[in-house]
Amino acid sequence: MPTLLDIEAEARTCVRCPLSQGRTQVVFGVGNPNADLMFVGEASGREEDLKGEPFVGRAGKLLDQLVAEEMGMSRDTFYVGNVLKCRPPGNRDPKPDEIASCRPYLEQQIELIGPRVIVTLGNFATKLLLDTTDGITKVRGRTYSYGTATLVPTFHPSAALQGGGSDVVAKMRADLVRAKQALVA
Repeated sequence: MPTLLDIEAEARTCVRCPLSQGRTQVVFGVGNPNADLMFVGEASGREEDLKGEPFVGRAGKLLDQLVAEEMGMSRDTFYVGNVLKCRPPGNRDPKPDEIASCRPYLEQQIELIGPRVIVTLGNFATKLLLDTTDGITKVRGRTYSYGTATLVPTFHPSAALQGGGSDVVAKMRADLVRAKQALVA
C-alpha cells in the first residue's frame, strides 16, 4: 500500500491535465497525517501555488482563526487539502476534467489519513464528496456519512472575504461547532 508521501511524490510529477503546464508547484496538502479532522477545499490560489501549501493566504488565515475559536484546534492537529492539486489560471473554477484527474489523489489522501470528520469548504469539494449537484447553501447545516467518516459541509472562507460578511462567518462558525461535536461523539 502506498504512503501519503508516495502519493504526494506521484502528484508532484502529474501531467494528467493541462493545469500541470501552468503551475509553479503541486499543492498536495499539509498537516497531521494521522488527523481525526480533515478540511478539503477547492484549489490553490496564487499564494498557495508559490508556497506549495494550501490555505496560506487570506482565506487560510480566516480558516485558522475560526477553527481555533470554534474548535480549539491549530493547524498542526488537522490536515488540509484541496480537490485540485494545481492552481487554475486566474483562480477560475475547476473544470470537470481537472476534478476527474485529481480525484484519485484526494481519495487516496482521505483513505490514508482516515479522518473521523471531513469538513468540505465550498461548492466544489462538497459536490464532489457528497456526489450531488446541490450547492453549498442547500446542503450545509447538516452532517452526512462519507465512508466511515462524518462529512460537514460549510462555506469556503473566501466566500466570507468576497462579500459574504458576518452572515457567512456565523454559518461557518455553526458548521465548525457541528464538526467539533462529531469529533467528540
